[in-house]
Amino acid sequence: MTDVGVVVVTDHVFPDLDAETEILAAAGHELRFGGNTRTPEEVVAAAGEADGILNCYAPIPAEVIRSLSRCRVIARYGIGLDTIDIPEATINGVVVTNVPDYCIDEVSDHALALILSLVRRVAILDRSVRAGGWDLAPARPIHRLRGRILGLVGFGRIARRLAEKAAPIGFRVLAFDPFVSDDVMVAAGVEAGDLDAVLTRSDVVSVHAPLTPETRHLVGAVELRKMRRGAFLVNTSRGPLLDLAAVREALDTGHLGGVALDVLETEPPEADDLLLRHPDVIVTPHAAFYSEEATAEQQRKAAEQVVAALAGEMPVYAVNAEGLGGTR
Repeated sequence: MTDVGVVVVTDHVFPDLDAETEILAAAGHELRFGGNTRTPEEVVAAAGEADGILNCYAPIPAEVIRSLSRCRVIARYGIGLDTIDIPEATINGVVVTNVPDYCIDEVSDHALALILSLVRRVAILDRSVRAGGWDLAPARPIHRLRGRILGLVGFGRIARRLAEKAAPIGFRVLAFDPFVSDDVMVAAGVEAGDLDAVLTRSDVVSVHAPLTPETRHLVGAVELRKMRRGAFLVNTSRGPLLDLAAVREALDTGHLGGVALDVLETEPPEADDLLLRHPDVIVTPHAAFYSEEATAEQQRKAAEQVVAALAGEMPVYAVNAEGLGGTR
């Protein structure tokens, strides 16, 4: 039987919470908004007595989880889980869920748009025309795309969809993922390689790895030096996967031909961040996930995970189900 509970939204970026309110109310639960909390202390103050939590970007480290007296489920609005201490949640019997499949097309589309903008120098040409020019000289050299190698760092859902979209327009696709077998990549029409192969052989490297302690600064100064001179780098995954200080240096020396970033180490960036003024950089505001359809799906599915957990069921998207021993 479903327990009646209080569910707190720690923070969100949506126009409203109508969908969650309706879904939770239909199951007998009350939704409260915590006021866009930003710190662990604010999360505890807002959600310390909650039965369930819906979470976007607010940090939920171990000390927060230990302070949640009644919480049974933490549902993240999104794919990445780097802001939540999952082992601590598991120890405390708290189900952690995400929404791993809501924006596969959106992020892969955005990554492809950034790749094409870099390769075809769209942003440079646009700025030149707006400044009064009508000449392709500022964008030289531009090379034919067909036959170029697109290297994927990570081969999860989004990277696989990007590979499907990139191949028909002429890219040869090479991928690295230590958790995906070569057979899976070959079946997807992608060449498998290690990280060095992706870095050294690719004309464009697109990063699609999760953020963990092991992958923080996965691409730093050493890795950047392995990339082809003039190659392009794209990140639509998590900002800290790249050492942005090293990226700036590689741009300044001309080793990198250009960089496109939808995510940064610090979001939003400082106003004086040199990346924002570099002519070979495209930055979008962590927008790759967004479409009206994806947002509606994201909110609905996150709320449904909470309802399932509070009903004593194991949610479909539980990431720590095995550690919790199955149905709760």
